Amino acid sequence: MKSWFLAVWAALVMLAAPALAYEAKLGDDGLYHQDWFNNSFLDLKDDMEEATKAGKRFAIIWEQKGCPYCRDVHTVNFADDKLREWIKGHFNILQLNLWGDREVTDFDGQVLTEKEMARKYRINFTPTIQFFPETAAQTQGKKAEAVEVARMPGYFRNFHFLSMFEYVWEKRYAKGQDFQRYILEKANQ
Repeated sequence: MKSWFLAVWAALVMLAAPALAYEAKLGDDGLYHQDWFNNSFLDLKDDMEEATKAGKRFAIIWEQKGCPYCRDVHTVNFADDKLREWIKGHFNILQLNLWGDREVTDFDGQVLTEKEMARKYRINFTPTIQFFPETAAQTQGKKAEAVEVARMPGYFRNFHFLSMFEYVWEKRYAKGQDFQRYILEKANQ
């Protein structure tokens, strides 16, 4: 009886192991972090150029301490191996703090704290993900609100979350298709 119990227990542990293998890391700043997020000098133009050289797109995720939906992005969305690996392979993501004091150099050369940058881009809640054009040249001469090509306003479940990244990757915004129509098209496939 004891060996049967141990065999069942071992099988359950082995089945649960893949689910337990991924763990989001909570930093000293109260934000969850991904080790694959962009670790930069906070110069957006340089970050975008680095992403372009790597054949990726550039995005910013805005978060804040204590945000339950920010936690879910890390513990639910990014815990999905397939979703996380696809995004890692196609995007360089910079994490910024809605209330942060680190200095960031914007595409136009203006140096602002994270919280000032959030106000400039009208980031009002978290999580918010901003998606930008393919090259830094495409940001030149544009005001803050016109620089991004798409925005994920708030928490999306996995299907919609990944679909937003795919929408940007496929440049559907450039073809005049809004995200809602894109989702309908994907859902009917």
